[in-house]
Amino acid sequence: MSRRNEIYVFAALLLVLLFVLYRAIRPTGGVTVTSGVYADDTTFHPLDVHEPELHLDLLDNLRKTQYTGAHRNIFDAEPLPPPRSQQVRMDKPAGPQVPAGPPPLDVPVKFFGYASEEHGDRRVGFFASGDDVLVLAQGDDFLGGRYRLLSISNTSAEVMEISSGRHATLPITQPPGQAAN
Repeated sequence: MSRRNEIYVFAALLLVLLFVLYRAIRPTGGVTVTSGVYADDTTFHPLDVHEPELHLDLLDNLRKTQYTGAHRNIFDAEPLPPPRSQQVRMDKPAGPQVPAGPPPLDVPVKFFGYASEEHGDRRVGFFASGDDVLVLAQGDDFLGGRYRLLSISNTSAEVMEISSGRHATLPITQPPGQAAN
């Protein structure tokens, strides 16, 4: 680079520097922009409190009031039941009411046999699930970990649904597709 070009570049950079300094120092259209907090703020006005004492009598009245509205769980999304009419009464059936339990457990397999060791009490059960045959030992999970085989007797197998803990007893049946002898 020639000496002449260096002078031109230096002059251009000097002009840019002067322009930036001018923009930083020059007032912005008559509005002075300042930042910070000043200790002498004259716009503060304290609240006009007529009586700074606590009204204990009003607090006692609030403590004595009882809620008479509908009592419900605010975290339950179900709507309130309709109000009961005192004129309409349904007669209750005589005898004790038996609460309805969960529906019986329906296991989608058929128990059709078992095998046991000659010396020991370990048993293996044979179950049909559609066209598949499942060979399960006591304590095994099956059908995707949904059910567990608890015990096998000579005439039935006890199965538990793992998610709910409900039990079902499956009687031994004839294997599918075979006629009785």
